[in-house]
Amino acid sequence: MAEHPGVIFRSGPTGRRAGLAGGPDVWEVIRAVKSARVAEPGLNSDDLVNLVSNNTGVALRLVDTAVRYWAAYPSEVDAEIAVADAAEEAAEQSWLRERELLAG
Repeated sequence: MAEHPGVIFRSGPTGRRAGLAGGPDVWEVIRAVKSARVAEPGLNSDDLVNLVSNNTGVALRLVDTAVRYWAAYPSEVDAEIAVADAAEEAAEQSWLRERELLAG
């Protein structure tokens, strides 16, 4: 935490994860940054951070904090994103199977 002011660590069912003090987990912000980069590839870094801040409601300084943490520990944060993506995919497939069964 001393190396990355503004980052706290939360325990959960998947283990300890980095979060932003008073905000979301780091992986959530980084996923938003990556999505915004894909959607708007021509943005410079300041405009990208502003876009993410505006779209998520996360303060600019917290977006910057998440980016700095990701830069230091990319594999940790990217692994959290992968777990979240897999969980979302599994939930969507479950919902689709349920809809299919109920539709007849």
